[in-house]
Amino acid sequence: MKLASVRLVAADIKALVAFYETLTGKEAEWLAPVFAEIVTPSAALAFGTADTVALFKEGSAEPAANRSAIIEFQVEDVDAEYERLKNELEAVMAPKVMPWGNRAAQFRDPEGTLVSLYTPFTEAARQRFSGR
Repeated sequence: MKLASVRLVAADIKALVAFYETLTGKEAEWLAPVFAEIVTPSAALAFGTADTVALFKEGSAEPAANRSAIIEFQVEDVDAEYERLKNELEAVMAPKVMPWGNRAAQFRDPEGTLVSLYTPFTEAARQRFSGR
């Protein structure tokens, strides 16, 4: 099984897509007025308007309701990325070393989802990610 994408349901899809374009430095591809995605080497980050929920099951997802998931991006230098983004995006946490060995910083997207940027920092963390 391969993780293909994570999809965020958005109340304001244009603001949400603009946040992730700034974060990733990649332009989103709009496949429909209600759906866009940013493709990364490991998976896609997809965005759909609240109207797209009806295509699945009405009420099965709602925008700006996440309080349990954190979207994470591995980056070469978390400190440099934090400096690049801290004045443009809502910063939640400045870079610090986490107990599992990553150095991480966090931002919050316009709909409330936490986004973490991290760099494997300890030798154990670097080894854990070396084959991925």
